[in-house]
Amino acid sequence: MSTEISNDQSKPASQRLLSLDALRGFDMFWIVGGESIAHAAAELTGWGWLVWLSGQLHHPEWNGFAFYDLIFPTFMFIAGVAMPFSFEKRFDRGATNADVYRHVIIRGLLLVLLGMIYNGLLQFNGPPRLPSVLGRIGLAYMFAGLIVLNSGVRGQCVWIVGLLVGYWAALRFIPVPGFGAHDLTPGHTLGDYIDRMLIPGRLYMGDRDPEGLLSTVPAIATVLIGVVTGHLLKSERWSSHAKAGLMVISGAACLGLAYLWNFEFPINKNLWTSSFVLRCAGWSLIFLSLFYYVIDVWRFRAWAFPWIVIGSNSILIYLASEFIDFEHTTNFFFGGALRNTGAYQPLLFAIAYVFIEWILLYFLYKRKIFLKV
Repeated sequence: MSTEISNDQSKPASQRLLSLDALRGFDMFWIVGGESIAHAAAELTGWGWLVWLSGQLHHPEWNGFAFYDLIFPTFMFIAGVAMPFSFEKRFDRGATNADVYRHVIIRGLLLVLLGMIYNGLLQFNGPPRLPSVLGRIGLAYMFAGLIVLNSGVRGQCVWIVGLLVGYWAALRFIPVPGFGAHDLTPGHTLGDYIDRMLIPGRLYMGDRDPEGLLSTVPAIATVLIGVVTGHLLKSERWSSHAKAGLMVISGAACLGLAYLWNFEFPINKNLWTSSFVLRCAGWSLIFLSLFYYVIDVWRFRAWAFPWIVIGSNSILIYLASEFIDFEHTTNFFFGGALRNTGAYQPLLFAIAYVFIEWILLYFLYKRKIFLKV
């Protein structure tokens, strides 16, 4: 999610966390074409590590975890990290509490609307699917923002625990008509039942939707974990080295808790289970600590520029992939050159596809054009 702290080019570089845009860009890379490059490279070479990476770029059918599952939660985690910086900047500019409340609510609802449009709301070709990836980001961001505006760091930590434990308890003890309590098979859960009762239109999987209402509750905790991390990065109490170390330690603790909770509440992206939240938070913290240490502490930044370009306009490129025919554009510019490349054609085409997207983002970046929701 584009953040004002990252996109304000007038602010001294030393005061900006470029690592947030870089990590966001690295995260987005995999869903705007990076996975196609990995799949094509694995198919072409058969190299073991590429075959492993290609396998990690598929979601498990139900329980379990793969690297691809991390992309969506990490995006939300980063939005949370940026929130304390963004709010502070608004207040420094003279915004009132009412102004920030209004900003949080409008931003959240606008993302919900954009998600519906992305899913084809304006195509009028059948019952619309109202839940969406952007909708989940918008709702989780909005409710997390309201919590942040009404609580301190300790209160936010209490909210995280309460949301994760409360969600587990709801699925564990509240019976679902026809299935009872604690039935976590597809279509049988409390969240699936609530979605069928309350959400009009169609659900993504017919009788259930992975971006449904109840599973948005633990997604709020995903954002709040990012918020608490943002408070750490803003704090002057700790040195930069200590902050990176604390993120690694916290990440490892989250991974350990996720492993233990998995025995009772399986890691499952479709349900956004509490153990899934902790697993993703753990890896997000570790990735952010690495990016932060290299980019913002060591100031080794040149390598990160391609990711920063993507991360600075992440919402735009996500939406653009639905409304711009990048495949046709890639064929227009590179189709002739790739026609006789034989077995290399799928890999070269995948690289060219991402290159076209990146050139568009670079053009916007150089002109300081950023989609801010």
